[in-house]
Amino acid sequence: MTKNQTLIVGGGLSGLALAAQLHAAGHPFTLFEARDRLGGRIMTLEDAGHAFDMGPAWFWPGQDRMQRLASELGVPVFEQFAQGDAVYEDETGKLHRGTGFASMAGSYRLAGGMSALIEGLAQGLPSGAIHLNANVTKIAQGKLHLSDGRGFEGDHIALALPPRIAAEIPCEDAGFDAARATMAAIPTWMAGHAKCVATYDRPFWREAGFSGDMASRRGPLAEVHDASSMGGEIGALFGFLGVPAEARRNAGDALKRAAVDQLARCFGDQASTPRSVFLVDWAQEAATATPKDAEPLYSHPRYGKPLALNGLWHGTLIFGGSEVAPEYGGFLEGALAAAEDVAQTILAAKASG
Repeated sequence: MTKNQTLIVGGGLSGLALAAQLHAAGHPFTLFEARDRLGGRIMTLEDAGHAFDMGPAWFWPGQDRMQRLASELGVPVFEQFAQGDAVYEDETGKLHRGTGFASMAGSYRLAGGMSALIEGLAQGLPSGAIHLNANVTKIAQGKLHLSDGRGFEGDHIALALPPRIAAEIPCEDAGFDAARATMAAIPTWMAGHAKCVATYDRPFWREAGFSGDMASRRGPLAEVHDASSMGGEIGALFGFLGVPAEARRNAGDALKRAAVDQLARCFGDQASTPRSVFLVDWAQEAATATPKDAEPLYSHPRYGKPLALNGLWHGTLIFGGSEVAPEYGGFLEGALAAAEDVAQTILAAKASG
């Protein structure tokens, strides 16, 4: 295997964006993704030909990298639906209509879901450079090994994945071992959450004057938003589960039934007969979450790249996931910012010889 390449570990948005930038510059790469799909925390499921985000669903004005990438890939952008009354369900189950505001008003979504970005980036890359079901079992300076016994060499290794997941990769290097505690201390944004989406033939709540926003002290959904397709051809409501990660384990079917019951309480009987109900529990995804990620986060962490993660292996081991981004850490914009930062570092090293 050629040494004159970058080995990218992680096929989420940051890893694919990094691969695209290296490819555009004529720098070879090989990308390894442990899952059987690309996207990482970006994941969509389909109903009636429309895609619904089970991971991140929004970006915001001022996040120019996201806007630019969507434009370059020809992915239509539309504003989150936020017109009408919100619903608040108190701990007794009493409903309060018109309270609060649409918390995601002004944010943007993508036609085809965020996976449209993943598909667009992947289509522009050489397929032979991307390896799925590629579980990295060991790294060393300039080398990595997969669970199937294959080994690869490169002049840089870019870890485009959550630092807590990176900390679990076996490595016999003292510098890497010394940095593990720093990696493990960085929370993986949204890794402890679960998301439920219910789809309907149309967004009937809009006809009744509801925005689709709901907050609840009763649950199991703690926060709900409209997730309908861009033109409203098919309706959808999605919610974040307010049930602790351990209590959710092996309870998917019961949670889906309880979520539909709750939507019917809050938005009327029409919500009791969805077309489909999807639930993805990210806390149970080994490629996303560690047991420590089950601990709830009560605010957005202050992300950035700690000094302990800089300069490892003379700068040839580089961390590049959203949680170490120079700005917008944890967000999709942060994933793109991290990819940009890593690409500049690698290409500058190549230019300097």
